[in-house]
Amino acid sequence: MTPFGRRIRELRRDRGVTMKDMAAALRVTPAYLSALEHGKRGRPSWRLVQAIIGYFNVIWDEAEELERLARISHPRIVIDTAGLAPQATELANRLAEEIAHMAPAEIASLLALLEARERRDKGRTKK
Repeated sequence: MTPFGRRIRELRRDRGVTMKDMAAALRVTPAYLSALEHGKRGRPSWRLVQAIIGYFNVIWDEAEELERLARISHPRIVIDTAGLAPQATELANRLAEEIAHMAPAEIASLLALLEARERRDKGRTKK
């Protein structure tokens, strides 16, 4: 599930809206909406995000947050994050967006973090 999919599902459930009704209002199939919620579809189009914002009648900060979540919710880039936690999808998307602008020291810090995790995991398997 992507961060965007998780939020859409929360909004839908909080407001007692069925997937079928929401899909009909947005003029998409329930299967597409389900796939979007579960992170099995790519990043939603700007037009669809705007339709969802209108459907839920959200404004300002919440609308901006939905747009942000949509931007960081492309579930398949070089790293396949389908089925992982929403934070994993956000991390992969943010890294893809920012890596070209990161200083070598910042990249080294991320690599060191991953290497420390790998060492920690190897230490667990030896015990």
